[in-house]
Amino acid sequence: MSIPPSTAAHLPLPQWAYVPGETAEAEADHDTLWQAKALVPSRFQDFVPARHPALRYAIGLNDAGYFWESQEILEAVWAAAPQGGRERTLLRACIHIANGNLRLRMRKPHAAARFFGEALGELEMLGRNATAAGDGFVDAFPTAALAALLMAKLAQPALSKADWVEFGKVGRV
Repeated sequence: MSIPPSTAAHLPLPQWAYVPGETAEAEADHDTLWQAKALVPSRFQDFVPARHPALRYAIGLNDAGYFWESQEILEAVWAAAPQGGRERTLLRACIHIANGNLRLRMRKPHAAARFFGEALGELEMLGRNATAAGDGFVDAFPTAALAALLMAKLAQPALSKADWVEFGKVGRV
């Protein structure tokens, strides 16, 4: 399936942000998420393209405050990523960050810190296994800058709702 890169820009934002415990899951905007998940192939060949529309959409969702929705799309991309590929590691880090952001919104700062710590561990592992550059998500993403941002967040005495991480704005990918 060939999807033009501009497709992500044409996907609508969900009508509302789903927050577990505040809204019933039936109230999540599954129809909108389905449109993005439909863009994800059953398997990516050698890597996840940095400009894949579902990936770009998921990053945009996180940065717009749709954390649960972002995690849903990121998990779909992760499931299609090549087994053992570097993109799976970065996608896991992004999933942890979206989950940490969601926990901050839910006023669970300790759970958020745990997710941010897990994301940092994934990024550190990725840094140790660096390879040549290419067209993949990992190759275009500023992992060191994101790791530094997470370290700064985790160094704070306590996280607040305002400490959520916008991983798309760490660097333009």
